[in-house]
Amino acid sequence: MNELFQTSTERPAPEFTQAQRVLRNTYWLLAISIVPTVFGAWLGITAQMTTVMSRGPTAIVFLLGAIGFVFAIEKAKDSVLAVPLLLAFTFFMGLMLSHTISAVLGRPDGAGLVTTAAAGAGAIFFGMALLSTWAKRDLNATGRFLFVGVVMLLVAGVANAFLQSSALALTLSVVAMGVFSAFILYDLKRVRDGDETNYISATLSVYLSLFNVFSSLLDVLGLIGREG
Repeated sequence: MNELFQTSTERPAPEFTQAQRVLRNTYWLLAISIVPTVFGAWLGITAQMTTVMSRGPTAIVFLLGAIGFVFAIEKAKDSVLAVPLLLAFTFFMGLMLSHTISAVLGRPDGAGLVTTAAAGAGAIFFGMALLSTWAKRDLNATGRFLFVGVVMLLVAGVANAFLQSSALALTLSVVAMGVFSAFILYDLKRVRDGDETNYISATLSVYLSLFNVFSSLLDVLGLIGREG
């Protein structure tokens, strides 16, 4: 009987689909993960960690630490340890990023460059997030090409560690910005399409791409400013 007297405006609120819930949780956890990243970077700068560790050991610690954290997070993604591990990882990434930020802040226009890089990374993220809502095409096949792009960037980066070419470093940073921006679109589209059903894994993937976009943009701004 109550249904007969229900007005047309009294409709039940639509329920979130699983993909929408995963996407919502991904966005929330990604936003939260920025806090330990910023704190880690601030701590690394104030503690002057760059004067304690040379470039070689820093790179080794960063690589081994990042791989260890990613492996642990993926193993614990369905447990209560997943979120604390992810936040600890983002703190670690901020700590390692302090080396680059500290070098940029040592310049007269350093604070402006860091702010510009952060704003640019944010704009790229929101642009890719918006594009993921419009894209109708299945992007799963592009994941292989993006992975190959990352491998090529790693190989070229190792080669440039010996070549020390500013032009090649600038080119690699620009290419990295494009590749990891595309990865943000790819990962968010996979969540929207229901291909990624775990928001921990989704957050980890998007965070890594966003981190690389920011650091690459910071490198580009720093290299352009240095050449200027």
